[in-house]
Amino acid sequence: MSKLFNPFNIGTLTVKNRFIHSATYESMLESDGMVNEVLLKRYRQLAKGDIGLIVPGHMYVHPTGKAGLKQTAIYNDSFISGLKKLVSAIHDEEGKVIFQLAHAGRQTRKEVTGLEPIAPFNNGVDPTFGIEPRAMTEEEIQEIIEAFGAAAGRAADAGADGVQIHAAHGYLGSQFLSPFFNQREDKWGGNNENRFRFVKEVFLAIKQNVPSDMPVLIKLNTNDFTPEPGIDPDLAAIYAKWLADLGIDGIELSSGTLSFSPLAMSRKQGIEGEFAPVDNYHLAAAEKIKPVIGNVPLLLVGGVRKLAQMSNIIEEGKADMISMCRPFIREPHLVKRFASGKTNEAGCVSCNNCLLAVRQGLSLKCYVKGVPES
Repeated sequence: MSKLFNPFNIGTLTVKNRFIHSATYESMLESDGMVNEVLLKRYRQLAKGDIGLIVPGHMYVHPTGKAGLKQTAIYNDSFISGLKKLVSAIHDEEGKVIFQLAHAGRQTRKEVTGLEPIAPFNNGVDPTFGIEPRAMTEEEIQEIIEAFGAAAGRAADAGADGVQIHAAHGYLGSQFLSPFFNQREDKWGGNNENRFRFVKEVFLAIKQNVPSDMPVLIKLNTNDFTPEPGIDPDLAAIYAKWLADLGIDGIELSSGTLSFSPLAMSRKQGIEGEFAPVDNYHLAAAEKIKPVIGNVPLLLVGGVRKLAQMSNIIEEGKADMISMCRPFIREPHLVKRFASGKTNEAGCVSCNNCLLAVRQGLSLKCYVKGVPES
C-alpha cells in the first residue's frame, strides 16, 4: 500500500495517514464567532472520512483581524467552550485537529470588524476591499503578536493537537513577509530579515503560550501574484529555511491573495465557471523549498487530484503530506474512497463556486450536482 496511508509524525503528533484537510473558511457561524452545530456537523463528517489531520477554517485572534462575518473567533476565553466541542467532534472520530490562527490585516472592511482596517503599510486602496488601510503602530504590532500567543494558549486549552500560523493568502502574516505589501522602513520592514520579524515574533509568542511538545506549523505563500515584486518561490525558500532554523514543525505551501491570484483575476474579469489551473501547481515551489528545510515536514496543497500523483510526490520525497481544500468540500469521505479502491481521483472540477459562495456570505458547500456517496 502507498505511504499515503501510513502513519506520519509532525513533531510529537502522530497522524494516521498523510492526508490533510487544508483550512477553508466555512461561513457557517453567526456574527459572534461562536462554534455552532452546523460547523460541528461538517467536521464530524470530515473526521469520519479518515482524513489524518484536519485544519478548520482560519480563526481570528484579535477583533481587528476578523476577515468574514461568519468566521470562527478565538480572541478571548469565552470562545474556549465552543472550541472544545469542535475538538471533541474530530477526536471522537479518531481524527487530529490543528487550529489555524489568523489576522486579516488589510483584507477586511469596517462593516465586518466595526474597526478601521490595519496593515503593515498603507500602499493605497485595496482593489478588492475598496479601503485604504492604516499603517500599524509599533504598539499595535506588539499587541497583535501577543494576541497570536494568547490565541494559541486558548487552542491548547481547548484540546487542539497543534496550531498553524496563517502567513499566506494576503492575510496579515503574509503582508508582513511581502515586499509588495510591506514597505515599512523601520525594524519591521526594509529588508527580508526585518519583514520576517513579525512572523518570527508570532512564532516565539506562541511557543511561550503552549506546551513545549505542541506542534506549531505555518501556511506560507510561495507567490503573491502582485503587479510589483512580492513573495516568489526564491524568497519563500529563504523564509522557509529561517522557519526551519527557528524550530517550526511543518510548512504548508500556498499562494495568492484575495486581490492578486489567478482566481481573483478571473473574478474581476467577470469570468464564470471552471477555473482549472495546472496539476500540482505548487510542486515547483516545493522542489525549491524541500531541500532547504531539513527534516521539517512539507505539506503540499494545490491542484493535487489523482491518487497516483499524490503517491509519486510522497514516494519521491518532494513533499511529506498531501493537503486538500476543494476536493474535501465535494467529497468529505474521499480518503476512505481512495483506500477502498472506489476511486483513483478526486471528483472536484475546480469550478470554485464553493469559494466564491462563501465570499458572498453563503455557507460552504459543493455547488456541482452529483456529489459521490461515501
